[in-house]
Amino acid sequence: MFCTAALAACGDHVSEGTDCPLAERSKTPSGFCVPRWVSLKHGEVMARKGPGKDYPALWAYHVQGLPVQVVAETEEWRRICDPDGGAAWVNRQEIDGRRTLMARAAASLRRSPNESAAQVGTLNPRALARLVRCNADWCQVKVGGVQGWMTVEQAWGVADARQCH
Repeated sequence: MFCTAALAACGDHVSEGTDCPLAERSKTPSGFCVPRWVSLKHGEVMARKGPGKDYPALWAYHVQGLPVQVVAETEEWRRICDPDGGAAWVNRQEIDGRRTLMARAAASLRRSPNESAAQVGTLNPRALARLVRCNADWCQVKVGGVQGWMTVEQAWGVADARQCH
């Protein structure tokens, strides 16, 4: 399910927790809603089988800014889903509340949120862009010096539903 027109569930998609109702914030150690979208803060992030350094490493992420979805958390650890369907635990210091998107396939960036608007750029498949904001069907993104709009269907990193369990 993608963002609704009212944006009650999605907020402005700019930073971690800005779209979380106050009543929900008290239910998690971080004070932010679960699930929620964040990005990886560093160029190398260890993914672990459980919430602690004593759990074995499953793999390492090597993409700073990769959008991931937090689906569970402890005080120090976050269970995340990645664009390839992987689920693992990472330390809370490894995530950033700044939001990014990943293009699912080649995506045209438009001057305004309309298919007939002029094209201002193209995102290659799996390219990352900084999320500026979303409305019902479109997200405004910025990459390099270009700012434009892409449809939510073209983006990974804005779905309301959990992306893994």
